[in-house]
Formats: sequence, C-alpha cells, structure tokens
Amino acid sequence: MTRRARLWVLLTGGAGLAVLLVAACLRLPHFGGDRHPYGDRAVHASLARRTANTISSVNFDQRAFDTLGEMTILFAAVLGCVVLLRQTQDERRARPEPAEVARPVRRYALLVLPVALLTGLYIVAHGQLSPGGGFQGGVVAATALHLLYLGADYAALERVRPVGRYEVGDALASSAYVVTGIAGLIGGTAFLANTLLPYGTFNTLSSGGTVPLLNAAIGMEVACAVVVLLARFLDQAVEIEEESGR
Repeated sequence: MTRRARLWVLLTGGAGLAVLLVAACLRLPHFGGDRHPYGDRAVHASLARRTANTISSVNFDQRAFDTLGEMTILFAAVLGCVVLLRQTQDERRARPEPAEVARPVRRYALLVLPVALLTGLYIVAHGQLSPGGGFQGGVVAATALHLLYLGADYAALERVRPVGRYEVGDALASSAYVVTGIAGLIGGTAFLANTLLPYGTFNTLSSGGTVPLLNAAIGMEVACAVVVLLARFLDQAVEIEEESGR
C-alpha cells in the first residue's frame, strides 16, 4: 500500500469516527442537569445483580464485551513488546551486576513486598465490593514482586518470576474470560451475560454472579502481562548486551 493510500484510509476512518462522535454528543443530556439516564440505569442494574461497586458492574456485566476488548489490547501490546525486545543474534546474555542499593532501601523493600502483594490480591478479590478490581489489583501485585530486585538482587527476582509460566498464565486468564462468555451462549443467553451464577447476598464476596469470575480473570491477566512486560525491559537493561560488549 502506498503512502497516499494509507493517508486516504486514515482520513476516511477519522471522518467516520468524527461523524459518530458528533452524533453521540448531540444526544447527551444537557450539562449540569439533574437527569442522568445512563448513570441511573447503571446503578439500578448494579443493585439488581447484587454488585456493590457500580464501576465493576459496568466493566464486567453491563459492558463486559468492552472490557474483553481492553484486555485484548493489553495482551497484544505485551505480545508486541516481547517480539520487539527478544534477544537477537548480535546480542548475548551477561551475568547481571548487583544493584547498588542503600541498605535501608533494601530493608524497606523487603518489608513492603508482602504488604504490597497482599494489597494487590485484596483489591482483585474485593473488586465487586469496593473501588478497585482486576486492572488495578493486577498492576499492584505484579509490581510488588519487583521489589525483590531492590530488596535482594536480580537473580532472586528471576527465581520467583519464571517468565514462561507467566506467559502461560496470561494466555490462560484471557482464555478464561472468553470461556466464561461462551458459557453464557451454551446456557441459552447472550455472550458474557451475567446469568450463569446466582447473584448471592449483597456486599459479600460471593455476590455479583459472574462479576467476581471475570474480575479475577482480568486480575490474573493484567498481573501476568505486567510481569512479562517488566521482565523484557529488565532483561534489556540488566542482562542483554551487544556482542561487542557495548
């Protein structure tokens, strides 16, 4: 495809998107008004399905298909980084040098690591009850592991971070989200419809139907994806060198 053809494709897509955005904005409620139909309906649906956190109800129930798209974007982005940052023929792996970290910082990192990890898991597990969820908790849990790099050394981090297993975990979590949606079709409802499980008791861990399942899948996918992503960048910064030693 020529440069001119790519430009026309871009302009055509941009024009179509602009028309859709303008058409959507013309139907929005007036600014500052007391009528917010989308918000009212979202809260009503959240309460009807025993999901205390309305945001999680929107993400994993009312618009769960959109969240699938966001998860796919993250998965594709990490896959692209893995391909771009892979070791090439003119590179070699060198023994990582110990990081120069002050002793108080090391002690603080080791002290905070379990707290940060448990906080990330807590945020994922309580996503349907309180602010947070799989996206936020997954990032917290993944970055918590890397405090071991500051508290110990890179070799210790590699022992608790086998990248291959996290890559498999990323793929399994993404598949689990899709399989949950397909289960709805098998059950005779719509894809990702929140009708497979009982809604449970409001404001408990077992409430929300399929919301906790999808939230857990997202938490696992985000955590594994961030671990893999940081692993590739750290490999480039710490281990991989050009053959000439530069």
